[in-house]
Order: sequence, then C-alpha cells, then structure tokens
Amino acid sequence: MTLKLQALTERPETLASGHGLCPGCSESVVVRMVLMALANPAVVSLATGCLEVSSTRFPDTAWKVPVIHSAFENAASTASGIEAAYKALVRKGRMAERPLTFVVFAGDGATYDIGLQWLSGALERRHRFVYVCLNNEGYMNTGIQRSGATLKGTWTTTTPAGAATAGKVDWNKDVTAIVAAHGIPYVAQAAVHHWKDLMTKVRKAEAAAGPSFINVFAPCNRGWRHEPEDTMNVSRLAVESGAWPLYEVIDGAWHMTGSGRKTRPVADYMRAQGRFKHLMTEANAGLLAEIQARIDSEWVRLQKRCASGV
Repeated sequence: MTLKLQALTERPETLASGHGLCPGCSESVVVRMVLMALANPAVVSLATGCLEVSSTRFPDTAWKVPVIHSAFENAASTASGIEAAYKALVRKGRMAERPLTFVVFAGDGATYDIGLQWLSGALERRHRFVYVCLNNEGYMNTGIQRSGATLKGTWTTTTPAGAATAGKVDWNKDVTAIVAAHGIPYVAQAAVHHWKDLMTKVRKAEAAAGPSFINVFAPCNRGWRHEPEDTMNVSRLAVESGAWPLYEVIDGAWHMTGSGRKTRPVADYMRAQGRFKHLMTEANAGLLAEIQARIDSEWVRLQKRCASGV
C-alpha cells in the first residue's frame, strides 16, 4: 500500500488550528495524520479526554468532520450505534449508501481501563470502525494520574516516587494483544514520529472487513516532563529502545513493521523524561535493570511470535 507524501499534503485539513491542546502535544498530530490517511470521509466518535476538552470548547470546534462527543468509557459503543444506524437508514432507503469510515479517538484511560468492556463488546459484535487509542500512558487531562498503560516505575501524581515506592509498582497491561485476542481483522501498534508507518496502518485498518484497532504511542510533554520540542524524539527513542515496538496483526498473523530492530537501552528513552528521573539514581538501579530485563524478554517473545506468524 503506497502513500505519496505530496498527494497527502494536498488534501484538505480536517482538524483546524486554534484548538487548546498544549504546545508539543502529539495528539493533534496523530489525528491529522489519521484523518489525512483515510480514503473515505470520516465520522468520529470522540471520547472525553485531552483531545475532546481542548478541541470542542463550546461554542467552538476545531473539527471539520462530523463528531459525536462520548463519555470517557463509551466511545466504542457510540461508534457501534453510528455504524448500525447508518446501515439501518440505508436498508430502509432513507439514506443513500456512500463510502464512510467510522473512527474512534480515545485515550489510554478510556481504552485500557474504564472503556475496555465497551470496546470488547463492540469488537465481539464486529461493528466496522477504526479505533485509535491515543496512548500517553496516563489520565493527563484530569491531573497526570496513572492508568493501565503506565509503565512500571513511572512517576505520576497517584504513583509518586519517594521513600515508600519508586513510582508505579505494577506492570502495564498489553491491551494491543488483548484486542488481537478478539480475532478481529486488523490490529497494530504505531508511533507519532513514524508518519509513514502510522498512515499505512490507518489505510489497512480502514480497508479491513470488520473492526480494527491502532494503539498509537503519543507522548505528553506536560505529563512526561520533557520539552515541547522533544516530543518526536521521545517517540523515536521509545521505538528504538523496544519500549514501544511497531507491529501489526492481520487476520491473526503477527508481523513486525519499521526496522524491526532494538538498538538502544531503555535508559536512553527514560533519561529524556523527567517522569523517570528517579530511576537514574543508584538507589533505583535494580528497578531500572528489572524494567530493561522485562522489555528484553517481551521483545524476544514478540520477535518469535512475528517470525512464526501466530
């Protein structure tokens, strides 16, 4: 599937400037790339979160496509209803059939945690939509609290680093694999800095004969404690260290994408962010080594899975 950059840049913008997202925020970049990559007009189900509260402040909106605001947890159910209503209206002759792509944008809190059962139900019912998780590893718009996507050892406001604990004490859950276990046609992990990989995966997700899911690594400079201009570099370091591998699952077959190589220690990725500052001390050297060992182990397991295809 070939993407021509010049042709993409000539497409009209569907998310306007002037929204309230933080300087350096990766979410608007992801949204623009997703909507730009789609072959069909989009109808968006938008979960409550940073993106929603910053782009739809009454009476204004930054969106140039139809958007339905959902609660934190039920964006997948909203998309299911939109898709079902469209098919019913076409079937009854009340609407002409035309190519549309139903898209969900939701954060990791709305995906990994409070919306997981809603997402699971929609996938099981095989509603056709593209679900995009904007994964910034925390509940950022409510105060930088930990989520099920937050890496072990991370400082957040609910997992502070100090004498009692060195940040979050639990490992993050692998929601991409959980979604893949539903047997849907297309599942992928992508990252904001790798535009071609992300946009190619969006095209594949849109063309899938059923629900699709893309988990997009989306750094939050405010919550991760790095400079706004370092967002893309932090994303790149996550991929190069193996902390966020790029892969896809097509009809149950697993494939690595991008270079498929891990070239850095995880400390290089963590050193670029203030939320891991405490892990760079001698007192927490053991925890850093544990995190590195876990990432190495998961990388080997993923490589084997992709080599076998299942």
